[in-house]
Amino acid sequence: MAGGLAALLDDVAALARLAAASADDVAAASVKASSKAMGVVIDDAAVTPQYVKGLKPKRELPIIWRITKGSFRNKLVFILPILLLLSVFAPWALTPLLMLGGLYLSFEGAEKIWELVSGKPKPKKPATDKGADAEDKIVSSAVRTDLILSAEIMVISLNSIEADSLWTRAAVLLVVAIGITVLVYGAVGILVKMDDVGLAMAADEDSEFKQKFGNGLVRAMPKVMTIISYVGMVAMLWVGGHILLVGTHDLGLAQPYGFVHHLEGLVVGVAGIGGVLAWLINTFFSFVLGLIVGGIVAVIMHFLPFGHHGDEEDEQDEHAVADGAERPRSTPPTH
Repeated sequence: MAGGLAALLDDVAALARLAAASADDVAAASVKASSKAMGVVIDDAAVTPQYVKGLKPKRELPIIWRITKGSFRNKLVFILPILLLLSVFAPWALTPLLMLGGLYLSFEGAEKIWELVSGKPKPKKPATDKGADAEDKIVSSAVRTDLILSAEIMVISLNSIEADSLWTRAAVLLVVAIGITVLVYGAVGILVKMDDVGLAMAADEDSEFKQKFGNGLVRAMPKVMTIISYVGMVAMLWVGGHILLVGTHDLGLAQPYGFVHHLEGLVVGVAGIGGVLAWLINTFFSFVLGLIVGGIVAVIMHFLPFGHHGDEEDEQDEHAVADGAERPRSTPPTH
């Protein structure tokens, strides 16, 4: 009896060691996979704040939370199981599906760039002033964009996993999905509330330093948010163009990836900065490709009947933009 119990304990200990080793493997693979996708993660964090610009402060975090839940749903309910199934039964389908997402991002980015350079951006009254339906539209738009970026993150992560086991791949993707979602939307939540922090600091009459720092923070955040919105536009075109650039190569087309790769090869050997120069070349041509392809799709969409959907509603709201399009904030105290 004692011998049987000892054998059982040995088996349990062996299983525990195996589980610990597997957990270590999953953790290491998750870190590696996340680092491979970090560029897209940064793009995701840059794009998201655009969707809460113009909202009332009290509605910012609730809407970010709704987008966060949508992001979890995208990754865990849709993307993760579909990627695992495709990786087993139809790995060839991953690239075309990803390229469709790149096409959508390029179109969205080109639309925003056109609105910027034409000087006629679509007027956007705060969603909270329009009602719950408008908030739903904002969340839906953000979740759709998140779906594309999340798919890119998850595919990059999947491609970097060396394990053959389906369960290991699933575990790594699960860790990546949860970790990156918390990272991105946690950072966005902190970012959009920084001006509230500034207002609280500026109201502290016991500390002159806090007042000055708070006032500076309040004045700086609108500029920071504007810069982030520009970064988000560029990020859509960069990521979308990069998906298309790499996708055409994976589908067997020599160009345009071959030309860009050739240019990268010319500078990669430069001492100290070769890697940076190669990355800049790839990024620049990815952006250009995204802008060209996205611009073509945008032109086609505007010639189609459904390409003008929502224009009438925007025109009706135009007269109200001056009354509430910006975030209502209290004026920080000055001393």
